[in-house]
Amino acid sequence: MNCCAVGNASMLELEAERQAMPPADEIRLLSHVLGDGLRQTNLSVPDVHCAACIGKIERALSKLDGVENARVNLSTRRVSIRWHDGAVPDFCGVLYRLGYPAHLFSEQDGEGDRTRSELIRAVAVCGFATANIMLLSVSVWSGAEGATRDLFHWISALIALPALVLGGGIFFRSAVSALRHGRTNMDVPIAVGISLAFGMSLYETINHGQHAYFDAVASLLFFLLIGRVLDHVMREKARSAVSSLVRMTPAGAVVLGPDGSREYMPLARIEPGMKVFITAGDRIPVDAIVRQGLSELDCSLVTGESDPRPVKASDTISAGTLNLTGPLTIEVTAAAEASFLAEVIRLMEAAEAGRGLYRRIADRAATYYAPAVHLTAFLTGIGWLLVSGDWHKAITIAIAVLIITCPCALGLAVPIVQVVAARRLFERGIMVKDGSAMERLAEADMAVFDKTGTLTLGQLSLASSDARDETALAIAVSLAGYSGHPASRAIWKAYPGHHYPDVRADGVTEHPGLGIEAAIAGKTYRLGRSPWAGPVEQGTSATVLSENGRVIARFAFSDTLRPDAAATIERLHRLGMPIELLSGDTKAAVQSVAKTLKIEHYGAELLPGDKLERLQALASDGRRALMVGDGLNDAPALAAAHVSMAPATAADVGRNAADFVFLRDSLSAVTVALDVSRRAGRLIRQNLALAIGYNAFAIPIAVFGYVTPLVAAIAMSASSLLVIGNALRLNTGADHFDAPSLLPSANPEGQLR
Repeated sequence: MNCCAVGNASMLELEAERQAMPPADEIRLLSHVLGDGLRQTNLSVPDVHCAACIGKIERALSKLDGVENARVNLSTRRVSIRWHDGAVPDFCGVLYRLGYPAHLFSEQDGEGDRTRSELIRAVAVCGFATANIMLLSVSVWSGAEGATRDLFHWISALIALPALVLGGGIFFRSAVSALRHGRTNMDVPIAVGISLAFGMSLYETINHGQHAYFDAVASLLFFLLIGRVLDHVMREKARSAVSSLVRMTPAGAVVLGPDGSREYMPLARIEPGMKVFITAGDRIPVDAIVRQGLSELDCSLVTGESDPRPVKASDTISAGTLNLTGPLTIEVTAAAEASFLAEVIRLMEAAEAGRGLYRRIADRAATYYAPAVHLTAFLTGIGWLLVSGDWHKAITIAIAVLIITCPCALGLAVPIVQVVAARRLFERGIMVKDGSAMERLAEADMAVFDKTGTLTLGQLSLASSDARDETALAIAVSLAGYSGHPASRAIWKAYPGHHYPDVRADGVTEHPGLGIEAAIAGKTYRLGRSPWAGPVEQGTSATVLSENGRVIARFAFSDTLRPDAAATIERLHRLGMPIELLSGDTKAAVQSVAKTLKIEHYGAELLPGDKLERLQALASDGRRALMVGDGLNDAPALAAAHVSMAPATAADVGRNAADFVFLRDSLSAVTVALDVSRRAGRLIRQNLALAIGYNAFAIPIAVFGYVTPLVAAIAMSASSLLVIGNALRLNTGADHFDAPSLLPSANPEGQLR
């Protein structure tokens, strides 16, 4: 049996096993482990349509025992729930009782394709009905009387009925579900308006009336559905970056057994420690280490670089990269849910679900808006009935008010901009955690940078060492192997084969911002910065190895500035943003970088607590600082800053603390993210103004009877498309990549106090 057949059989077995599972066990199996006792479950909730739905769902789920928070994504109709590991809360039961049937979300479940197909079928039926009823209406308008007119009306009713069932059913199902559970949504006024128009027309036909409005019903549905189809297509276009990533995720891989056997396993079952066989042309399914083979990888998804990267045994590789030339045997280092590709997808999804200031304002306004619309339409109908005595006219105007005031544009104003901005950033190698981070970045009025790994690439190389004793060198290299710090990695790489197995280190501890400490043969050794590791003469290297406090070796390193670092700093200066450099490195090293980049204010030899205090001091002075840093020692400052950014090469804790993560070596990501965030903020304010202005203009016109239901449907759809189109303007125009390079400056620089 070939691998594909085995793979298909395994997938079918897994699906059968899942179907037989109790719901709680299935939820636990498919939830993401986040660490610190937290899990995340993603549910698909197809009936979510507006901000009122979002508020009800989030409030109900947040009240469940063990739930930390719940976030609804309107574009994907998904709810992401973070909960503490233990008894599985009854997510689906709560949602069902609210009127939102839900199921476990799968990245490959094709929910969007099914929705699009249903909408297109409904548009086709309603379009056919509209065209044919319009033809029949021409005869009525031309003066057909008596039995002929009644016949045309009945034929129109029969043609309109399938349109009402198939096209209107989309709105009816949502509205009935909402009303059955004691709530409203934006489909309720549409469903009421369509039902009243059809019922009124049928009444007129039965009673041989002159006027029937079946053409208006079919046309109304046709235009409403066109608007919904275009809304769906534009949302999918905005989210195409995430969809592309999902399609890149392999369904499974061939796992090698201890006896050399090969078995295709679904991705969810592949665990750390397993060995996986990757053929040329396959995409790497999980983060791993190469154990055997030579090949080249297409890493454009990870680094943005188009040149293939050669890999060999012991090299680390990320999920999502493409194996180009040769077969590889890899050892899994992280489960699929914790891989780089899964992290990118989660961050992209989270970018739209954030609850920034603008999103909260729009959601709250939309929540109160729906009841206000129903009350306005009811009072309008009563008013026109009292004034004119014509119930037919009163109902028609009330229908127009119901439809034209649907808060679709208001609900879309903020999230559509955030998802377009998130896609724009991702295309430029920048991941953002949520929309509120973009709002905070747009507010930033100064920038604070770390040095090593941020302004520089962090790829230190050992420049010199005075370690002449082989035992001391072996101890230094062995201790360096316990740390991911750039200096430790440089020592490890500089002396291959010197980490002797006879060096037994007990109680190894890494002190963030200081170094590594261990007990060896009854003595205490420290590898790290001075004076913590051991005192050195002023002006000499600050990275030392000490034995019981006595320095026995010194190490000096060299580093390289990131591409465009100078241009980025110059661009920020031109934007009027003050810049500070905070580093734990020596004063001489920090001063050299500050002088090269024309950064006037800097701090050297700072511990993590010192950086944190500086950020807190800036906040107390009213400054909204952007912190750009990497590494374990920057995590407190990244979390404390008004907004923060880290490179993908940062330590896990640094990436987790940052609001933005940039994947490429170029520091121009900082100015690109700032530019996109500021433009997104302007577009959000424009969208809110457009949505509010539309309703302020449309409601009086509809109330005074100047709008028919058909015109109301066109206007309502047009308002939504106007908001979406305005958001898509973010995809036009160039980002700021063109800042000029700078030459090193000899101007004196000031020490930060």
